[in-house]
Amino acid sequence: MPERPNDIALKVVDHVDALLGYWDRDLRCRFANAAYKTWFGRNREEVLGMSMQQLLGPLFELNLPHALKALAGEVQVFEREIHLPDGTVRNSLASYYPDIVDGEVVGFSVQVADVSRMKELERELLAAKSKAEELAHHDFLTGLPNRVRLEETIEFAITHAEKFGRLVGVASIDLDDFKLINDTYGHKAGDEFLREVATRMKSVLRSADTIARHGGDEFIFVACNLDSIENLKHVVERLIHAVSRPWMFQETEFVPSLSCGVSIFPSNGTSTEELLAASDSALYRAKNAGKNQIAFAG
Repeated sequence: MPERPNDIALKVVDHVDALLGYWDRDLRCRFANAAYKTWFGRNREEVLGMSMQQLLGPLFELNLPHALKALAGEVQVFEREIHLPDGTVRNSLASYYPDIVDGEVVGFSVQVADVSRMKELERELLAAKSKAEELAHHDFLTGLPNRVRLEETIEFAITHAEKFGRLVGVASIDLDDFKLINDTYGHKAGDEFLREVATRMKSVLRSADTIARHGGDEFIFVACNLDSIENLKHVVERLIHAVSRPWMFQETEFVPSLSCGVSIFPSNGTSTEELLAASDSALYRAKNAGKNQIAFAG
């Protein structure tokens, strides 16, 4: 004997991994598919005639505004986390569709789909986007800001200094004898040394300051919101002191040193390009004067 259409329809909806139901104006269930057993631990016979508050428990107060709007004739689509009986959590997309007969809402049908995988993909995409943005603005080796972020930082510092009458210091920093470490112990040692230097410099930064890797063994230090040149000298000397502590590699002790050329806004330039060029010129003079030297732009 062939199956009746109603039996076939019920078989179809019972094989859907989504909640399909119908609720009347008193918010009592008049239809529920087999998915309610998985989602709420109750079979169809238990759910039929049950109030929405009984079924949803703590979720009821969150869903009630949507149910009332559905009974007022408005289609409702919203997201909700649902805790399953086995302890897992499903991200759901719920849809309430008013059932209108002769101009009057007599109830509403419910469809609740599991969108957990979609949410997981969204999180993965957001994480990948965040990582890509970080890589676009940070040096992959040291984690410091790169040239792109550096220019943005200097431009912001200049704008702030112009507004409040402050100074900005831009220091070009070059590590002395870095090539010797690379040539003697290889690029792995050189990379480890650069990471160590970056960590040391970050440890003494003020909250408003920035240290960026400009390429190779060159770094750029940006000191913001300064009230005097003496203040700038102090923060640069702290950087030198932090870097120049002994460093051990393969039982060999190195004493790092650096050369530093400093330019100051507004006396040595009023743009990012001018300040970087002035600090770079000062750096060459510092390197010619010996190790751990600071030279200020003229």
